[in-house]
Amino acid sequence: MAEMNIELARHNMIEQQIRPWDVLDPQVLDLVMRSPREDFVAPSQRNLAFVDMELPIGHGERMMFPRLEARMLQALKVQPGDKVLEVGTGSGFVTLMLARLGGHITSVEIHEDLALAAGKRLAAHGIENVEIQVGDAANGWSNNQPYDVIAITGSLPTLPEAFIHQLQTGGRLFAVIGSGPVMEAKLVTRINANEWREEVLFETWLARLQNAAIPPSFKF
Repeated sequence: MAEMNIELARHNMIEQQIRPWDVLDPQVLDLVMRSPREDFVAPSQRNLAFVDMELPIGHGERMMFPRLEARMLQALKVQPGDKVLEVGTGSGFVTLMLARLGGHITSVEIHEDLALAAGKRLAAHGIENVEIQVGDAANGWSNNQPYDVIAITGSLPTLPEAFIHQLQTGGRLFAVIGSGPVMEAKLVTRINANEWREEVLFETWLARLQNAAIPPSFKF
């Protein structure tokens, strides 16, 4: 795909996928427009970088839908200086956008090779405020807590309680919760030491976060 076509594809992605999904925050739209999604996919996938699909990135993992990435960023309202936890680095593309919005980003990836590849991509784009850690954060991540923002990039059957306790007062968490085929995107905000507000934003579907705990099914 030629460079001019890439810019047209990026524009079409925003106008045909992201705006119609109620992403209207000009800061988020500008961020998506200037963030090179095509550099965070395999060379063989460059022609698919702006398609409305979850692109495979190895180990059975997938990138989020572009519209879901943008909707998540809009909901989290990441501010300069925010301390952010990203659960699931993946390709590093969402990490890039979080880094351009926030302060210090702790991004946790369970697969070491994906973490290394994402780190190289971020370095190539001059990103210096991201710390990628290799580990399993499906049930929370206490390193560097508490956080102003927690972004979970794979779905969870239920939200582990550890996550909400790792938020600062005023902190926001985005997660897609459920077992499908329809799941709920939720925003959790910590009000004070003992109170949280939970808001269901919309229904969607997202590939499950690896090692996410599956609640036992009820049996008669």
